[in-house]
Amino acid sequence: MKKILRIASAFIGIIVGAGFASGQEILQYFTSFGYMGTIGTVIATALFAYMGMMLVKLGTRTKATSHKEAVYRVSGNKYLGMIVDYVIIFTLFGVGVVMIAGAGSIPSQQFGLSPLVGIIFMSVIVIATIMMNVDKVVNIIGSITPFLIITVLIISVYSLLTMDQTFSQLNPVAVEQPSVLSNWFISAINYVSFNVAVGASMALLMGGSEKDERVASLGGLLGGLGLGIMIVLSHLAIFSKVDTVAAFDMPILALVDELSPVLAMFYSIVLFGMVFNTAVSMFFSFAARFTTVGTSNHKKFVLITGLVAFGLSFAGFTELVAFFYPLIGFMGLFLIFALITAPFRLKGEKRKEERLSA
Repeated sequence: MKKILRIASAFIGIIVGAGFASGQEILQYFTSFGYMGTIGTVIATALFAYMGMMLVKLGTRTKATSHKEAVYRVSGNKYLGMIVDYVIIFTLFGVGVVMIAGAGSIPSQQFGLSPLVGIIFMSVIVIATIMMNVDKVVNIIGSITPFLIITVLIISVYSLLTMDQTFSQLNPVAVEQPSVLSNWFISAINYVSFNVAVGASMALLMGGSEKDERVASLGGLLGGLGLGIMIVLSHLAIFSKVDTVAAFDMPILALVDELSPVLAMFYSIVLFGMVFNTAVSMFFSFAARFTTVGTSNHKKFVLITGLVAFGLSFAGFTELVAFFYPLIGFMGLFLIFALITAPFRLKGEKRKEERLSA
């Protein structure tokens, strides 16, 4: 059971980044559709449970040691494999840029500082960490995830208990908010597709390190369910206060600040840690895809990538979420297709191997 819980926790940690932790993703993908967005969160929960199970399970079955190797094996076709590989590459860089932009919104909203302060600080520590390859730092920051989960639970209960208006009164306000897509159902599918693209690389590798396929499957399933429940709770929390928090880049941080300014300061640190963790993971994986870790070429690549991301981050956190995430979500449908059809291909491969061995 301990292994299952560890895999589940790790899966949630991979997927939960600044966009989710801030509430901006939830607002644009779900809350902006009001009641229908609530149905969307339930659909997303079911899909995350299935996709989590499939990703980690396939990682175990293919004994994945790199995302490229696993992706081509799972795709079963070099052209589909190449498309999925490029989707993941684009995702790693795109989400990394969004994380840098998100780092500017946190000190700006919570402390009234210029976004430039957070962007510069995050860019410097991310580049420095990857160049030094300090894995322990990433692991320590990753341990912040449980605090995020606890905070989401607390703020959700608080928001629902202190609602000033009913959901029927708030629904017209919610549907006036900008949405990343025009249809609630497509938005839910797109959100799952985007996040699967974000977490695919690490989830496959995580499965590759687990020998027991049953443990891997249950861990991925539980992780997906846990993530889905957090999405439902975050949506309901934002929905219950949408008239006051929708204008903020970080809606959940605004909710926490309403509950307690001291807790909001703590949450802003947790949020900054999640941004750092996600940014390092994205840019490290991106650089490792093209260069050998630890070499001078790797360090040069990281520096150039960091500078480009720094420049692009000035487009703004909310704007980048609205642009990159749905685009990655549509591209990620290739990966979803590969994952859904992979069990049939792998089963055929296994039968072929059995026939040959006989």
